[in-house]
Amino acid sequence: MDIVLTQFHKVQMEAILGPELEPFETFISNHMESSEETVSEAKSMFNMMKHKDPNSFALKLALGSSYDIYSREKCTVLLKQLLTDEDDLCTWSNLSVSTQSTIKSILLSRIKSEESRFIIQELRDTVSKLAASLLPDNNWPELLPFLYQCLTSTSNNYLKRSAFILFRQLAKDIGETIVPCVKDMHSLFLNTLNDDTLDVDVRIEAMSAVFNFIKCVLSSNEKELFQDLLPGMMGTLTNALSNNEEKVAAHEPLKVFIKLAKNEPRFFRRQLVDVVDIMFEIAESESLDQRARHFAVLFFITLIEAKEKAAGMLKRLPLFISRYFAMLLKLLLDSKDDPAWNSGENVHDYAGILICDHKIGEEGLHQFSLALQGEFTTHIAIEQLCAYLAAPEWEKRHAALIALAQIAEGFSEVMIKNLEQMMNMVLNCFQDPHPRVRWAACWAISQLLIDFSPLVQEQYHNQIFLALAAAMDDFQNPRVQAFATAALCNFCVPDEPETLIPYLDGIVNKLLVLLQHNKQMVQEQALTAFSSIAQSVKEHFRTNYDTVMPHLRTVLRNAHLNSNLILRARAMECISVVGMAVGMEKFKDDVEQVMEVLMSLQGLQAKVDDPTTKYMLGACTRICKCMGRDFLPYMSAIMPFLIKCAELEPVMTISAKLDYEYYELNDNSIEKIKLGDKTTFKKGDVPEEKVVACDMLCWYSDILQEDFYPWISQVVSIFVPLLKCYIHNPLRRSAVVAMPILLRSAKLAFEKGIAQGESESYFAKLSDYIILSLVEAMHKEHVTEICAIMLGELNYCLQICRPLPTEGQVRSIVNEIKHAITESSSRKQALTERNRPEDVDAEEAELLRGEREQEEEVFENVGEILITLIKAFKAAFLPFLEELSPYLLPMWAKETTTNERCTSICIFDALVEVL
Repeated sequence: MDIVLTQFHKVQMEAILGPELEPFETFISNHMESSEETVSEAKSMFNMMKHKDPNSFALKLALGSSYDIYSREKCTVLLKQLLTDEDDLCTWSNLSVSTQSTIKSILLSRIKSEESRFIIQELRDTVSKLAASLLPDNNWPELLPFLYQCLTSTSNNYLKRSAFILFRQLAKDIGETIVPCVKDMHSLFLNTLNDDTLDVDVRIEAMSAVFNFIKCVLSSNEKELFQDLLPGMMGTLTNALSNNEEKVAAHEPLKVFIKLAKNEPRFFRRQLVDVVDIMFEIAESESLDQRARHFAVLFFITLIEAKEKAAGMLKRLPLFISRYFAMLLKLLLDSKDDPAWNSGENVHDYAGILICDHKIGEEGLHQFSLALQGEFTTHIAIEQLCAYLAAPEWEKRHAALIALAQIAEGFSEVMIKNLEQMMNMVLNCFQDPHPRVRWAACWAISQLLIDFSPLVQEQYHNQIFLALAAAMDDFQNPRVQAFATAALCNFCVPDEPETLIPYLDGIVNKLLVLLQHNKQMVQEQALTAFSSIAQSVKEHFRTNYDTVMPHLRTVLRNAHLNSNLILRARAMECISVVGMAVGMEKFKDDVEQVMEVLMSLQGLQAKVDDPTTKYMLGACTRICKCMGRDFLPYMSAIMPFLIKCAELEPVMTISAKLDYEYYELNDNSIEKIKLGDKTTFKKGDVPEEKVVACDMLCWYSDILQEDFYPWISQVVSIFVPLLKCYIHNPLRRSAVVAMPILLRSAKLAFEKGIAQGESESYFAKLSDYIILSLVEAMHKEHVTEICAIMLGELNYCLQICRPLPTEGQVRSIVNEIKHAITESSSRKQALTERNRPEDVDAEEAELLRGEREQEEEVFENVGEILITLIKAFKAAFLPFLEELSPYLLPMWAKETTTNERCTSICIFDALVEVL
């Protein structure tokens, strides 16, 4: 950065950095002024001193301990900014060796002597960031001895806490450098966690550091060393819970337990009974705060759903299943008879429900059923549900139905034997005197129709239809009507219309009545039901088309007149689905009028909070599928709107706390931000409109093929960055799948002469860009399933861009294949370590099998790429293949799978074939 230093600034800078205190104090106070102009001038002077005399400036800030508390705080903040600014990391390296040494000494000395907790925190952050770059090269040998001394030779609890915080951060940032400290730290952890005389905050920070140290060691044997710390960690949690002055003290140790459950579930194996008992006591306690109780429940949820599942261990604990299921059921009980529930405008309105309890309870029940399924577990669940359904309190009957909906999927294989009992339980509740229970019955039947399809439809179609039809006639309770209509959607079985057809006329008549309802949520569900029915019965809907379509057009017209955007969008969606179902021949008389309405809506701005956008995008695409290439004239009007949606940026939300703490601990899209003593949360949310638009662009390219050429460059520029959109797996997957589709469209455009004015070099550059972008994204891909998809789509791209990939492409691909095989081998080794007989039950074995199949798919797709390259390059590929042989030959070993050996044989078979 080129800083121009005027004579005035030079004099001012010399005064600030000189021996007199007043100019420097004025400079510091200017940073704390409310005047924007004064602060701006102070920042400008900061940058000048940073670049012109960083040594004097850094020392002046570091020695700011002689000033008042507010000036000291500002000096410390500015020192951190000077030395660790992520936008300009060269300041530290620009300091002289002497200044660096002095600064390091001052930082440690001030951490030891400073009284202000805010200043100590800023100093810790500075030390942590500097140490992350200095320790790996042994450029701060005094730091670790200083931290050990803080932990062993002082009675200052806050200093001990600071030392553990620094160890925790270092283990997170440079774990490979800290690993040699593990044995020494183990004894410090053990003594600290078992010392009841220590301040509980110190022990809590030690717990947090333990977690990071466990994460940074790789071998199972090293991780085992930490298991004797668990009693002390449980004691720390107990002490934190008994801290009556500050009940939130227990939150941090509980979060550590949850993180361990997610990442290192075997850590609890030896003392699982004791840990489970403590967590049950917390979850069931009436005296503890709600968040502490929720964290205890989340510990169980996380442990059950952890990748290295502990479900097998938990199932063997006496009474665990019964107690845990009862606890989750209880979370669903906090419902109140709120009048707003039935007068609401949303079919999923949570009025009268404690949302946090319900979300955690529902998530827990869902994971419970997926992980702990079996005859014994199902028997316990049904027994408790029956007791709740027989209770006089409507809240219990309501909770039982919600719970049944949550566990149906996981228990489906076992519960199918009790299907008649379950169906009777639910169907009887359609006669319940309380509307909330009847609503929950609709919810439960909806889920059973999904999880036991098509068996439920085939065996109970008449009972279900009569129950739903009666609920749809409940005009005094529109919420019940709306959800009964929503459940009707799941009555439809795709590609199996036979069960539905006998009821078709009756259903259509009821839905036409509901389209006239004065409640919009009922109208919306009726439109959605028409869509589901049409998708299910397809051409059979032609007999009802002439009756239904005029009503749909009326809803569309009236909604347009009333400016009711969401109803208009739902109507448009329904019309497009019906059109696809009956086919273009039947739909042709209406399609032009429908497209006119759609075109009139293209002036809508694509906004994240626009609820209609996804429906409009979907309607356009369905009509495109219906019309095929006849849709091309509308593309110029639709594409700007679609592109705008696809270009929407993720919404970054910053809040002081999270509504649902489970996300804080399990959502990778959430980032913690510390501002002083406060913590805020930053979460990245990808707009649904963006996801839908990207899917639509894939469809348009696939349907229109070479005619999509005018938009290819623009769409590629949208999709390539999404290959690294790690906060949203489905969006990243869509971007991967789009790559060969777009490349094929471009190639067809050149071959058929549509790409006029472009040279063949454009296609070569496009293919090179797409292939290298895929390869680059693959290197950082952390989801095995998507890695396998990337390899498969890369192979399609290579086949499309024949005759030959470029040399640069081949070199990049070969390097990435090495990386993919190495990473896959590491994951397979981890799978082997997880496959311990004492931990693995049938469910865990199934999970492991699925993960091994994903690894086999990775190698199969690697083989397909190599076969493509061998066929393209023939003998010229031999040097690359020789380079890859150390990675491929191990696949011939006896311990590899049949598929891996077959893939290896196919690779060499292709080589023999072309030579």
